[in-house]
Amino acid sequence: MAGTGGFFFSLLNYKTEKYVIAENKKIGILFRVYQVAVLAYLIGWVFVVKKGYQEKDEAIQSSVITKLKGVALTNCSNTGLHLWGAEDYVIPPNGEKVFFVVTNFVETPNQRLGLCAESFKVPDGRCGSDEDCLEGEAVIAGHGIKTGVCVNSTGTCEIQGWCPVGQSHRPPEPLLSGAENFTIYIKNFIRFPKFEFSKSNVLETSNDSYLKSCTYDKVNNPYCPIFRLGDLVGWTGNDFQEMAVKGGSVGILIEWNCDLDRDYSLCNPEYSFTRLDININNSITSGYNFRYARYYKDAAGEDFRTLYKVYGIRFDIMINGRAGKFNIIPTVIAIGSGFALLGAGAFACDMILLYMMNTSSFYRERKFEIINFKKEKAKHKDGKVSHRDRKHRKQADTLGEHNKVEEKEVMEDNRSSTEKQGPTIPRNTGQRYAVVLSPSRSEPRHITFAPKY
Repeated sequence: MAGTGGFFFSLLNYKTEKYVIAENKKIGILFRVYQVAVLAYLIGWVFVVKKGYQEKDEAIQSSVITKLKGVALTNCSNTGLHLWGAEDYVIPPNGEKVFFVVTNFVETPNQRLGLCAESFKVPDGRCGSDEDCLEGEAVIAGHGIKTGVCVNSTGTCEIQGWCPVGQSHRPPEPLLSGAENFTIYIKNFIRFPKFEFSKSNVLETSNDSYLKSCTYDKVNNPYCPIFRLGDLVGWTGNDFQEMAVKGGSVGILIEWNCDLDRDYSLCNPEYSFTRLDININNSITSGYNFRYARYYKDAAGEDFRTLYKVYGIRFDIMINGRAGKFNIIPTVIAIGSGFALLGAGAFACDMILLYMMNTSSFYRERKFEIINFKKEKAKHKDGKVSHRDRKHRKQADTLGEHNKVEEKEVMEDNRSSTEKQGPTIPRNTGQRYAVVLSPSRSEPRHITFAPKY
């Protein structure tokens, strides 16, 4: 019980470290430089740049609405004049994060279901005889079903499909070159659910004519959400007219980095633009195109269609964001990490001082004290016994000194008494005498014995 009680009482003791100061300028300078570097990292990078004292929310919720405006006039040999509006050149027309703007096209009008020769550009449609055109087999990457007949004039199989087959000759210049001046209105709403914070990229103003007259400019008008298509492509480092021939893909990144410890009005979007398809116009993989058709009925009720192979620019709007607000928990964690780094510096300097220097053994002897519990316990017991022995030995020495003093006094008294009595009797007379001390330390008595005959 006593041992258990002692253990619990020992828990109430306060223990502190013992420090050894090593007067070594090289290690001292190294340690101070390391401390300054850690403090600069903690204050400059963690707290100022990364705002390590803030709680973060990167789970941004967003919604994007797009609207394009602009008209273009084309004049094709097959169909003549055609006026293109946003409902014609924007796919899909309802405005989403991803949309496509037509800049060039190949038109095949008045296609009807029937029999015609496959295009020679389709490898699976080529033939030398009817045996190469298996009836009922679909032409791979072609336009219809083989009928079993090889058309000698074209060197291709006859197919059943929409005839004539679609043309594939792309105009060398973009037919909708005026699309460069089309404008796109990008309305973006964001929300950070952790902080219940919401905002839009549209400037909050009561002026109704603001959105009708403004155009985005990074320097002069950074809060206008209306962009010119030619500028969007130009900010990617490409020319709009060159991209409009074969098409391409452009990414619009809207980034929200909001410091909620500051004013609400200072949380604004940052735009960046990049080309997502291969940025080499001569590459076979660059560009963007697809086909779609518009269907009609004639007076007899028969279906026919106009096929379009369209080239254009695909726009992908991507939203990223992060919000931060002061919180004591990340602040404490950041400070604790800084102290941990300072401790790592002390550990590194200790390793250098104790193991990597010529005088390491000297510093180790000063820093480390080896304690063996069993040896210390035995030594403690031996120390107690020797203490008792020293005590008894001291008492004995004191008593011995006292007896020596008494004997000296007796001898002096004896010498004085002998001198008073006169000469002593010679030993050859056969007499003997002895000095006897009385217990009360009185004068010594002389006892004389008769001689022997």
